[in-house]
Amino acid sequence: MNPDPAQTGTTGAPSTHYEASVQRDLEHIRAVIARMAALAERALQDALKALRERNRPLAYAVILRDQTIDELEKELDRLCLEFLVRQQPAGAPLRLAYTALKISTELERVGDYAESIAHQAAKLASLEVALPLARFGALADIALPMLREAIRAYLAADAAQARRLIPTEDTVDLLKAELRRDLVRLYKENQLPFEALDPCLLITRRLERVSDQARNICDETLYLCTGEFAKHPHTGEYRILFLDRFHAGASLLAEATAAPWQGTRFRFASAGLEPRPVPEPVRAFLREKGLDPDRRGPRALTQVPELDRYHVVVALDPAVRRLFPTLPRKLIFLDWPVTDPATVEGPPERIRAACEQAARTLEEHLRALVEALRTELGD
Repeated sequence: MNPDPAQTGTTGAPSTHYEASVQRDLEHIRAVIARMAALAERALQDALKALRERNRPLAYAVILRDQTIDELEKELDRLCLEFLVRQQPAGAPLRLAYTALKISTELERVGDYAESIAHQAAKLASLEVALPLARFGALADIALPMLREAIRAYLAADAAQARRLIPTEDTVDLLKAELRRDLVRLYKENQLPFEALDPCLLITRRLERVSDQARNICDETLYLCTGEFAKHPHTGEYRILFLDRFHAGASLLAEATAAPWQGTRFRFASAGLEPRPVPEPVRAFLREKGLDPDRRGPRALTQVPELDRYHVVVALDPAVRRLFPTLPRKLIFLDWPVTDPATVEGPPERIRAACEQAARTLEEHLRALVEALRTELGD
C-alpha cells in the first residue's frame, strides 16, 4: 500500500527514517485490524451456517475460535500503545493509533456476538421447530456487508464511504423491530415454543448489534479523516423506558408524570407487552396530565426504536419481568409495583381514583430516580 497523506501526515513517499518507521508501524496496525475483521466476519458467517444447518459441531468451533479474536485484540492494543510510546506521533498518525484502539474493541464485540449466536444455534439444533431462517438471513445480508465495508472505509481513510454507510444502521433497526414483533406473535399463536423464542430474540439482537458496531467504526473513520468526533443523535441523554402489560394505563401515566424532566438530561418512553386501547377514564386523566394517548397510540415493546440503547427499564407489571427478553449488558431493570388503572373495573370515579394513586406513587419513584441519576451523572 502506498503512503497516504491523510494517514501519515506526509506528502508523497516518506522522506526520513522516522517517517518510514511510522509508516511501517501503521501498516502493521492496519494489517492486524484487517485480519481481526476477517475473523469476526467469518465467525458470524459460520455461526449463521451452524444455525441454518443445525450443525452443533460448527457452532462449537465458532465458540472455541473466539479466543483467537480476543488474542488479536490484545495484540492490536499492544501494537498501538508501543507505537504511541516509541513514535510519539501527532496529527493523523496519532488519530489512527487512537481509533485503532477503539476499533479493536468494536471487532472484539462482533466476535462476542458471533459466539453468542453460535451458543443459540447449539440450543436450537435439537428443537424440531421451524425457524425464521430467511428473516435472520435478511438481517445478516445487510449487517455483515455493512461491517465489511466499514472496515474498508477505515483502512482506506474514506470519509465519504463511511458517511454513505451510516444510514444503513436505520434499515437494520427497522428489520430487527419487525422480526421481534413477528417472533412474539408466533409465540402467542403457539407456532414458536418459548424454548425457541428467547434464542431467536437473542440472535435478532446480536445481528442488529453488528450494524451498531459498524456504525461506530464509521464514526471512528470520520474522526480519523477529519479530527472531529461523530456522535449518535441524543448522545448524553439518559434513556428510561416504562413498561407494563397493556400500554393503556400505568406506563402512559409514568411517561406523563416524567414530562417535567423530559429533554433536560433524560429521555422517557413507554410501551406494553400486549397493547390495547386506553379506557376512556384513563384517557381523560392522561389529557389532564398533558399526554395525548390518541396521538401516541398503543405501542408494543418490539416497536420501541433503539431499545438496546436504553439505560433503565422500569417494570410496572410482574408479567414484564417474566416475559421481557434477556437484558442487554449494562441495562438496569427496576420494579415499581403499582395498580394499573387499565385493569381496574367499575365506575369512572373508581378508575380515576386508581389513576391518581398510581400517579402519586410513580411521581415518588421518579423523583427519587432522577435525584439519584443527577448525583451519579454529576449534574
